[in-house]
Amino acid sequence: MTVTTATSYLSSDFYYAQDALTPRENENIHELRSYLEAEVAPIADDYWERAEFPMHVIKPLAELGAYGPLWEESRLFENSAKYRGWAALESGRVDASVSTFIGVTSGLAMGSIGVGGSPAQRAEWLPKMATGETIGAFGLTEPLSGSDSAGGLRTTATRNGDSWTLNGQKRWIGNATFADVIVIWARDTADGQVKGFLVTSDTPGFVATRIERKQSLRMVQNADITLTDVVVPEERRLQQVNSFKDTAKVLLLTRADVAWQAIGNAIGAYESAVAYVKEREQFGKSLSSFQLVQDLLAKSLANISSSIALCMQTSDLLDQGRQTDAHASMAKSFATSRMRETVAWCREVMGGNGIVLDYGVARRFADAEAIYSFEGTREMNSLIVGRAITGKSAFVS
Repeated sequence: MTVTTATSYLSSDFYYAQDALTPRENENIHELRSYLEAEVAPIADDYWERAEFPMHVIKPLAELGAYGPLWEESRLFENSAKYRGWAALESGRVDASVSTFIGVTSGLAMGSIGVGGSPAQRAEWLPKMATGETIGAFGLTEPLSGSDSAGGLRTTATRNGDSWTLNGQKRWIGNATFADVIVIWARDTADGQVKGFLVTSDTPGFVATRIERKQSLRMVQNADITLTDVVVPEERRLQQVNSFKDTAKVLLLTRADVAWQAIGNAIGAYESAVAYVKEREQFGKSLSSFQLVQDLLAKSLANISSSIALCMQTSDLLDQGRQTDAHASMAKSFATSRMRETVAWCREVMGGNGIVLDYGVARRFADAEAIYSFEGTREMNSLIVGRAITGKSAFVS
């Protein structure tokens, strides 16, 4: 472990876990934190309420190295999985929607190209995605296929000489209403295997329609996608993807980052609750002096601390090349479950004010529900861990 003396700790980093980062990593984390607190935190509630995404934050986040930090073609400096996880915590702490935007374009879209692209594809796409010039999206989930994507994918890809024709539908695709390139996963009609395709949003037959009336991650622009005879050249097929096992490699890299994001969302709620109880008076004394309030805050901090410890170890295993699906799945399942519990306790200590955006918990409370479900539901991630324990799969894979 590299211990730094210049680290400015979050009050919720009770065991000083940020010490595990290198001085260079901590420097970037502090720059990211400063930007998020100064420029994103003041506008988050308003944009969330209007269900709009603050497009002006995309380029500044790129300058801070938020997109593609894993890949040589796009990273500002060589870094660890612990750093990338902590960056997800920092963005999740300020706003889960902005954190999700980063996760989609960087982790999922750029990750698909990083894992499945040829050297030429990586060189073409990753640098311009890292600068925010090109925005990515990730099209896996379908109207009738979510947890069973490995075997239930209905979108098809049919090869015709030097091109492919895609037909099908996708749902819940983040960034898709304004993305420039969307990674579409489709089943090859010739061999039944899942392949990946880089589809630009101006391709004829591609239509993305915003999903309305969401009550979680409202700033994220999720879309339903329809693909009608969409023609994609062979050079836009991800050349290193030959089956869903390759798709799963992308998800393995991003699932633990969602666990880190969940911790950040819980921290945001916790910090707001602590500030609130110190200012609020009931029965003639500070709310912070009540035993039941202190108990809820102590349990919230314990949830955050245990989740950080688990995610630190999970990320360390990734740095060592030892992380498995089960490690990432346990981290995601545990951290999101503890997040859900924590944001509820934080809302509880605020009473009625806990449901108003102005007090810092209502947005986190609502956003927790989406984080809890995407990148694998708690049940699916538990079954992945169960398979590792017993050697037997309780679902079709």
